[in-house]
Amino acid sequence: MRGPASIRWRFAGWVAGVLIAMSAVTFVVVYRETGSELRREIDRDVTGDVGALSQTMRALPASSHGEVLSAARRYIDTQPFSGTSSLLFVIVPGTGSVSNHPEVFGGTGPDDGETPAEQREENDLGRKLLVEHDGFSTPVVPDVGSMRVAERPVVVHGLKVVVGAGEPLEIVTRAEHGIAGAFVLAGAVALGLALIASYLAGAVFSRPLRRMSAVAARVDDGDLHPRMTVSASASREVRVLAESFNHMLDRLATAFAAQRDFVADASHELRTPLTVIAGQLEVLAGQEHPDAEEVRRVERLVGAEIARTARLVDDMLLLAQSDRGDFLRLAEIDLRRFVGDLWQSVGHLADRRFELGRIPDGRLTADPDRLAQALRNLVRNAIEHTSAPDGIVSLEVDALPDGRVRFAVADDGPGIPADERDDVFDRFHRVDAARSRARGGSGLGLAIVKAIAAAHDGAVSAGSGERLGGAVVSIELPGLTRPAAGT
Repeated sequence: MRGPASIRWRFAGWVAGVLIAMSAVTFVVVYRETGSELRREIDRDVTGDVGALSQTMRALPASSHGEVLSAARRYIDTQPFSGTSSLLFVIVPGTGSVSNHPEVFGGTGPDDGETPAEQREENDLGRKLLVEHDGFSTPVVPDVGSMRVAERPVVVHGLKVVVGAGEPLEIVTRAEHGIAGAFVLAGAVALGLALIASYLAGAVFSRPLRRMSAVAARVDDGDLHPRMTVSASASREVRVLAESFNHMLDRLATAFAAQRDFVADASHELRTPLTVIAGQLEVLAGQEHPDAEEVRRVERLVGAEIARTARLVDDMLLLAQSDRGDFLRLAEIDLRRFVGDLWQSVGHLADRRFELGRIPDGRLTADPDRLAQALRNLVRNAIEHTSAPDGIVSLEVDALPDGRVRFAVADDGPGIPADERDDVFDRFHRVDAARSRARGGSGLGLAIVKAIAAAHDGAVSAGSGERLGGAVVSIELPGLTRPAAGT
């Protein structure tokens, strides 16, 4: 089974279809209008001929039917019928008829090459003309074919006669056939040229797509380095497409690099506690009769490393779930009550001086559990970089314009170097790696804070505090509704 046609052939087929449809409409209009105009012109000519013949008949000096017929014959004999002249005839009821075409009314013998049957058929057609048709008609005239005929009764010296004139419609038929032939010829040439032009245009338009397909094939093989290139003369749409495609590849390359780094860092972080556990078990296994204190020591160390590994795995799972649609369970939070309860609970985490600034009134639409988790991570990060018992950890909550709120956790620790403030939210990044690992940090706390803020359409930032001199890590979230003034 053949696959779908390429964009070039589709484009060529679409152009050809449009051209055929437009040509068909144009042909019908021109064909019908040309025929109608020629028929109207013939009607005008025939009307003029009948009028002239009527005036001539009225002026004839005749008083009987025979004299009228004879006078009409003398006049009509001076107007012979040909391909460029009109058919003229006069019918005198009860007497006879006369015409400038000898076979128009039939009654003659077969011409050369005609059979008696063909002549009888012509005679039958001629006899039909003897029946009076007041006005226009389109009979078939022997040896002439279809003809536009106009008849009119005329009174000549009290005698009623019928005069008529007609012109062949062959000129209309030839014109219509000529138009049809010209349209077929011109249409075939135009269609061929349109197919060629549209195929070439489709090839030009689809060239960026083919290049993109080639780049995508290389990317599918694992090479993320190729990029789309466009010429300076490329259209705006192609340039936008190429830029979007390259931007997508840049993000893929960044994501894959981050994934590789994450796997490498996670492997390194997991290897440390596993190495400690394995070493302690080897030490314990190397003793034939370990005493109870040694067993309890190994138990404490192994338990601590297992707990650290479990926290690391939980943090990694949370980060993996942060892009899911059901990561958050939004609710309306009373800001003062939420922050007050949270701060009361974090006061038991360590021996520090915990300070809480003024909390603005309002209600915040957020996930209370995830927001509490993010703020606790910020507090734990501040605790790790301050000393007991006088180290200061503070929380400032500020209402910002446009319904946003900022939570800023500050400390009086050593702070964050300016060149690392954007990196502290990366996974497994540590400003002081040895100190953080010794205290049990996984290096994922601030990455989790960033993921939770991003899930709320918020942002995070790190800086230095003017009052305490240490680090300030902030979360900004939308969704704050302030109470109306006076309430």
